[in-house]
Amino acid sequence: MAAVLVVAPHPDDETIGCSGTIFRHIEQGYKVYWLIITNMKENNDYREIREKEINTVSKIYGFSSVYRLGFPTSELDTLPLNVLINSVSYVIEEIKPKIVYIPYRGDIHSDHTIVFDVMVASTKNFRHPYIKRILAYETISETDFNINPDNNGFRPNVFVDIFDYLDKKVEILNIYSSEVNEFPFPRSEKALRALATLRGVVAGFNAAEAFMLLKETL
Repeated sequence: MAAVLVVAPHPDDETIGCSGTIFRHIEQGYKVYWLIITNMKENNDYREIREKEINTVSKIYGFSSVYRLGFPTSELDTLPLNVLINSVSYVIEEIKPKIVYIPYRGDIHSDHTIVFDVMVASTKNFRHPYIKRILAYETISETDFNINPDNNGFRPNVFVDIFDYLDKKVEILNIYSSEVNEFPFPRSEKALRALATLRGVVAGFNAAEAFMLLKETL
């Protein structure tokens, strides 16, 4: 079966952006791979906790494999792009994904912006003709907090019905205990459910995840 690559600048981005979609792909028989770009520094008190969270989350999803590049969180802008591109390209060549999910370039976090640029540079069709679809996901607390007047904003044109997986999505988000808080904090259960409801209304579903289709070759 075809492969799907989900790219997360940080652990939890994959769950906020496309948890239900991941479950759908796996149920459909796709091999889904998780690529985590960054990692906490060794002196970070939360690092050991985060390691346990990643292992737990990976088992719940049932990823075919997890790739971790280990670049420093919030410091991607200090690294040469070619270093990032080479590391990502190695993973892509090994997996040969048909579908790739990446963060939205307009996100407020610089790591998300850089990862978007790296992924676009690493998925050129003349080098990787097996990649047929590239989609950008939204990350609540990042996508919605960008106030750049020159940015047209996240404009979704693909909606995935995740009603059957929404409870699982919330369950997994809560595993990232250091990243969630009580509503109206954006990374909260209520906020996550509200966004899923809003995206669902647009598509005629009870709950949905939304994406921007960046490229598709048929």
